[in-house]
Amino acid sequence: MAENIDAAHPADASVLDRLPMRDEDGEIRQEFIEEIARAIHAEDAPLLRAIVAELHEADLGDLIAALEPDDRVKLVELTGTDFDFSALNEVDDAVREEILEELEPETVAEGVRELESDDAVELLESLDEEDKVEILEKLPPSERVALERSLLYPENSAGRRMQTEFIALPDRFYEVYAVDDAQHWQGAVSLDVLLRSRRPVPLSDLIDEDRRRVSVMDDQEEVARLFGKYNLVAAPVVDTANRLVGVITIDDVVDVIEEEAEEDLKALGGVTSREELSDNVWTIARGRFNWLLVNLATAFLASSVLGLFEGQLEKMVALAVLAPIVASQGGNAATQTMTVAVRALATRELGSNNALRVIMREVLVGLVNGLAFAVITCVAAVAWFKIPGLGVVIGLAIICNLIAGALGGILIPMLLERVRADPAVASGTFVTTITDVVGFLSFLGIATLWFGLK
Repeated sequence: MAENIDAAHPADASVLDRLPMRDEDGEIRQEFIEEIARAIHAEDAPLLRAIVAELHEADLGDLIAALEPDDRVKLVELTGTDFDFSALNEVDDAVREEILEELEPETVAEGVRELESDDAVELLESLDEEDKVEILEKLPPSERVALERSLLYPENSAGRRMQTEFIALPDRFYEVYAVDDAQHWQGAVSLDVLLRSRRPVPLSDLIDEDRRRVSVMDDQEEVARLFGKYNLVAAPVVDTANRLVGVITIDDVVDVIEEEAEEDLKALGGVTSREELSDNVWTIARGRFNWLLVNLATAFLASSVLGLFEGQLEKMVALAVLAPIVASQGGNAATQTMTVAVRALATRELGSNNALRVIMREVLVGLVNGLAFAVITCVAAVAWFKIPGLGVVIGLAIICNLIAGALGGILIPMLLERVRADPAVASGTFVTTITDVVGFLSFLGIATLWFGLK
């Protein structure tokens, strides 16, 4: 196959020029995937090596994800040392684990040796302990010790994210870090300061002792927030004894931001952060079951409110028709407030210093929208059922529920944050329950008082 392609195109042309990977919309061409699959089945290592050598790690990761499971391992084996193992960090965890489990430990160890320490740790941390130990044993002692030390730090900490080659072999750097003989942190010298300074000048005069740094135990989300707040491109990492042990760069932080945003988005929908598109049906169903069970329990709680007004519902069918509208409007308004609150808590924009002001603002927003929708639903209800009083009842209920939704949407995330629970995970269920209960209770309660139903 490769010989036919080479015969039809100039020898010095790029393989990807002759066999383009993506279409005009940036999607992987199906023809490209099929061509790679044919090359894998034909064990055409030269063509595969040439293609892999030209692909960026992110593009190689997309290609791996697009291939059939059996072809993925064969691609790694056929391309040998030309395969960039950092591409495995670009695919779903399930896909990466499948590939690593099929490969020989020696092959994985050789691939790990070519990675930067932070990428190597990310690759190894998803493996079972037995497989992890087996791969680490294949590495030279100095490299094995460095990786084992990084893997000892808590998951999602700065210690897991940092690079440890900042002194021995930095890929790129923006400043020089100063330490004493015992590796204790002294400060940093920015490259622009170093280049602009007059010669000769002692390096100690250029050191910024107040340079912002992070601890190996800091949560990666806090590190990302520090980068955003102070516009950092790199940050030194020190251990608990204030010794310089690594550096975190902006490319690591971008990955953290993406991971945290994805985790929060999934949590708001009651989906576990570990769910991937490549997971099987049983894994996904099991992961979603618990929150659906909680939702079912809260739904029964909301429905029990309707049971309190069973007699009123039988006398006026219009109440049963309109009750879900009140609950739905409150739920939608609460979700809007909750989304803003959860995000503000995550970015530390919402705290005790401005909590009261933000709460009052959201209540006023709920009141304003409540009045507006009270008029709209009042007119619609009267036009529909020709009962003037019904319009007043639903209008008052809408106002009550939108205010309740605003309060629930901001107070529940703040309360969960105070008790150290993740607001993104649990807020949705509780907020929805509040708006359902308040919506049904206010609408049917006001109707009972207005119409004197017994």
